[in-house]
Amino acid sequence: MAKKQVLVACGAGIATSTVVNGAIEEMAKENNLSVDLVQIKISEVGGYVDTADLLVTTAMTQKDYPFPVINARSFLTGIGTEDTKKEILTALQK
Repeated sequence: MAKKQVLVACGAGIATSTVVNGAIEEMAKENNLSVDLVQIKISEVGGYVDTADLLVTTAMTQKDYPFPVINARSFLTGIGTEDTKKEILTALQK
């Protein structure tokens, strides 16, 4: 399976995206998935439209992108985290 570029974005690209980034990194290792994690600000997503395979974000976004966008605020609240993990894994295994 080809390496997937995963954008992990939040408002500032520092705090909440770090939490999500770590969770995805762990999931990738557990499932032997090859991912290139790119931690960015939500405002920087447009610069990766041609290379990204998935956007996982804790920020609000109304834009349409040519790749799946997964809301990961559950990683911050702890509610629905397993469902979000399944959604991310499904997207990465395609």
